[in-house]
Amino acid sequence: MRLLLGLSRAIDALTEAIGKLTVWLVLLVALLSAGNAIMRYGFSYSSNAYLEAQWYLFSLIFLLGGAYALKHNAHVRIDLIFGRFSQRTQAWIDVVGTVLFLLPMAVGVIYLSWPWAMNSFLGKEMSPDVGGLPRWPIKLALPLGFALLTLQGISELIKRIAYLTGHLQLVEEEREVVE
Repeated sequence: MRLLLGLSRAIDALTEAIGKLTVWLVLLVALLSAGNAIMRYGFSYSSNAYLEAQWYLFSLIFLLGGAYALKHNAHVRIDLIFGRFSQRTQAWIDVVGTVLFLLPMAVGVIYLSWPWAMNSFLGKEMSPDVGGLPRWPIKLALPLGFALLTLQGISELIKRIAYLTGHLQLVEEEREVVE
């Protein structure tokens, strides 16, 4: 279990670092959106590259931020029902949900999106719009984001199993794990 908990800590550190970088994308996309609006309405200038950059950044926020949200238990859940259960029952629900739903879905998205992303990369796919950006980087972000989500799902699974076997304690307020 010590080796698995070490792996979990490494995954958590990776997720935390990527999550903190992703938070800055929110500011960047807000500034880009404001700048784009000012240029469009104030100076009658618009560029497909600016619009696509907004779309790419917004997509990256969700794709790269999913693992961070899972780590911090900030994902959508039916807390009205879930919160009424004991911590042990909640941990079991997390284990079952991770094994039956989260991991198969995330691995399935990686499996299905990888050839699509690689074809885009190998073909150096560009936007069909005049002045648009390359499409392959954002297409590669899809399997990357779900790979990060898969890793964080494995980390959460390790922590919940460690809790259920008495190796870790869950903090009630955040439902994160502490040693």
